[in-house]
Amino acid sequence: MMQKDNDVNEFWLKFREFSLESGVDPELADWYERWGRKFAVSMKGGLRDRTGEDIEAFLMKLAGQKMVAWQRAQVKEALFFLYNKFLRMDISPEKFSGVSVAGPGDFRDCVVDAQKIRAAYAKELEKFRNEMRFRHYSSRTEKSYLGWLERYFSFHNCKWLTDISKPVRIREYLDYLATVRQVSASTQNQALNSLVFFFREVLGYDPVVFDDFMRAKRSQHIPVVMTRHEVKVLLSHMKGVHHLVTSLMYSAGLRLMEGLRLRVKDIDFAKGTIVIRDGKGAKDRVTVLAESIRGELEGHLKGVAAIYDRDVKMNKDGVFIWPALARKYPNACREWGWQYVFPAQKLSVDPETGAIQRHHLHQTAVQRAVKNGVHAACFEKNVSSHTLRHSFATHLLESGTDIRTIQELLGHKDVSTTMIYTHVLNRPGLAVKSPADF
Repeated sequence: MMQKDNDVNEFWLKFREFSLESGVDPELADWYERWGRKFAVSMKGGLRDRTGEDIEAFLMKLAGQKMVAWQRAQVKEALFFLYNKFLRMDISPEKFSGVSVAGPGDFRDCVVDAQKIRAAYAKELEKFRNEMRFRHYSSRTEKSYLGWLERYFSFHNCKWLTDISKPVRIREYLDYLATVRQVSASTQNQALNSLVFFFREVLGYDPVVFDDFMRAKRSQHIPVVMTRHEVKVLLSHMKGVHHLVTSLMYSAGLRLMEGLRLRVKDIDFAKGTIVIRDGKGAKDRVTVLAESIRGELEGHLKGVAAIYDRDVKMNKDGVFIWPALARKYPNACREWGWQYVFPAQKLSVDPETGAIQRHHLHQTAVQRAVKNGVHAACFEKNVSSHTLRHSFATHLLESGTDIRTIQELLGHKDVSTTMIYTHVLNRPGLAVKSPADF
């Protein structure tokens, strides 16, 4: 039974990775996977045994539930992508008629037209990509911005740039995102940022053209925080490398990708510190290495060394390092200090260079392990992997650590960002009681 569950999880992990490689936005790829899983367990039989009628029956069942239009459209997009793109089963679009699509520019159309868009705007997209790399944008930002640009082109049915570059066209798309898709303020602002960057920096439009765009106001949410006991309970349900990753995230206040991208040389056992390289905002910082996980981490690195020795004997290409650094130090990718602390189990091919390298552990594996741990612990809170970072900051504040020190450990640019953690305490500065308890 355990082997069967592992095979199922491996299938959906491959499906999500395929979605990301196809240019699907990471957040949307998560929903593709969730809807695919729900459809898989909705009826008996394997996915390849399903017919178009089964898909239509599933969509009709969801249509009877209280789901808004964009959610119903998203289900269609996920199943269309699963069958026609990933499984390569030619299921007619008519079989997806059980739910009406929200509008002419929905995300499913963007998936269908992706190749046409990339062919029609190959020159512009290449300039867009080169401009982002020239400015040292991260690969995740590059993929996200390109995805928004392709969706924008698809929304306007691939009209010529001279038409879709008009400010009214941009506003029309942003209004569609807000009213039909009902996206969050941060998502709407990200879409605007990508379009403004393309038309201003790549095509050279006058910046004044974009001055009258009103950015959506982001909501001020209080972060979800676990108690110390809840953290211990959650970590007790984590096993193996996932336990070490999450323990490190909590004990050092790391973001998920910061933990997964750690290199061996960034951990200093003598000083008890961890150096975070190229974190959010391309900033480095130093945080603490907890004594409680030192032994587990040292034992884990011995196992990583065995994997490293095997790769060296097989004469593999090592790990990814930045191109400029690779030119300066050609053998750095094969040196022990540059290896990932949490390497992937399998080798992978770099899509840009074709090198066979060992990447770091995939973030979805950790996210899924945290989700399973939360379910096993029966938490009612909306706990995610990032909640561990929130808990780290809050527990330091509760223990009397000053806010500036916490700011440095978290790598926040402005102390006002760190101040949000004072709102989750019962005593922001001074002990406060409710007047009902006097």
